[in-house]
Amino acid sequence: MSNTAPKSASTDSSAPPVIAVTSGEPAGIGPEICLRLAKRTWPAHLVILGDRDLLEQRAHALGLDADSLDIRHIPLAVPCTSGRLDPGNAHYVLRLLDIALASCRSGEYAAMVTAPVHKGVINDAGIAFSGHTEYLAQHTATPRVVMMLAGAGLRVALATTHLALKDVPAAITRSDLETTLRILHADLQTKFGIARPRILVAGLNPHAGEGGHMGREEIEVISPVLDKLRGEGMNLIGPLPADTLFTRNVLAGSDAQLAMYHDQGLAVLKYAAFDEGINVTLGLPIIRTSVDHGTALDLAGTGKASPASLFAAVDAAMDIASRRNK
Repeated sequence: MSNTAPKSASTDSSAPPVIAVTSGEPAGIGPEICLRLAKRTWPAHLVILGDRDLLEQRAHALGLDADSLDIRHIPLAVPCTSGRLDPGNAHYVLRLLDIALASCRSGEYAAMVTAPVHKGVINDAGIAFSGHTEYLAQHTATPRVVMMLAGAGLRVALATTHLALKDVPAAITRSDLETTLRILHADLQTKFGIARPRILVAGLNPHAGEGGHMGREEIEVISPVLDKLRGEGMNLIGPLPADTLFTRNVLAGSDAQLAMYHDQGLAVLKYAAFDEGINVTLGLPIIRTSVDHGTALDLAGTGKASPASLFAAVDAAMDIASRRNK
């Protein structure tokens, strides 16, 4: 078991990409699904960021292999028990992200893949934290990023992310929506290799506002933005009622779907692909993918947690990294 990754691997186009995998909340399933990466041969050099002793203990308890993994040792702040959150390790969890991010920006790693963190316990430690997406945006000085979850043939991006429902309408402005669509369109081209993306855009209100009878956001905000960007050549369809946008016939031929708020889009995505869905942060200067599930404290330490979403996130990170190097 080595302790660091070869620093030159991610800059040599003939070498496999070096991918950082952060092990996330230590009391959750993150460490054990990271251990399951050893079950498969990867066309990349994977480096697991986490406490080596914790990973070895979890591997021993579950009969998993840690010896073949490259672990970059970052020590826990306090001892950890599976399933029991401790705010004392909040800074440890964020340190995993900080090190992975810095190493991606330096070129040591080609991409970072993140196992789940627990927002509540980080906030309990007195640290304002609303999620990976917002944290990485802040620490790269990126003014706007876009959360997109993918799986089961869907790529569902969000116009707003972790907001109370009552705050969503005010957060959907013409300027922000235009920026979101530009980021989504550009990253579909550069990260996913889609020359002319076809994007379905949901309305905010039931029935997309019913001609103004159920809300005017579609008329006053969403449609003007879509018209402007269509004039520049973007292939945008909408605003569509969210309850029909995600039907099979409407989805056919689309490359991505933009939902106006978190549960409008992600309830559908997680129903369709909970075990294998992934999160991709668009607009960042680095490549970041993630699992689309939480810490599953009730499963931690049982060996029952599925690594399928993590495997899919690693596959996506490798794919995007290889396309960037072409």
